[in-house]
Amino acid sequence: MNITNALASLAVRDLAASTEWYERLLGPSTNAMPEVVEWQLERGGGLQIYLLPERAGRGSCTLVVSDIDALATTLSETGLAESVEPTRNEQVDIIMIKDPDGNSIAFAMPKDPALAH
Repeated sequence: MNITNALASLAVRDLAASTEWYERLLGPSTNAMPEVVEWQLERGGGLQIYLLPERAGRGSCTLVVSDIDALATTLSETGLAESVEPTRNEQVDIIMIKDPDGNSIAFAMPKDPALAH
């Protein structure tokens, strides 16, 4: 098997409301299908949200970032998360938030650049 990339997906209750929230977080989206909204990430892969109310809030994903402190500021300034402080250790700095449905989103900034791609 030759896996060359990954695509994370999270179920949501209200696609329009969730799209607005995620666009504040990630920028403009594309509609892969009528019930799916998608963001392509800079180094490949992507994140999708999809309409499936019965599974909404049960997902999680990790997004790699290059500047965790800038992200903390953005999250606070946009109101997407309150009182955001990264958790720091020797390998990685992390911020954990939840989307409006309760899905968990981890933002990770690895200290080793080889882990960041």
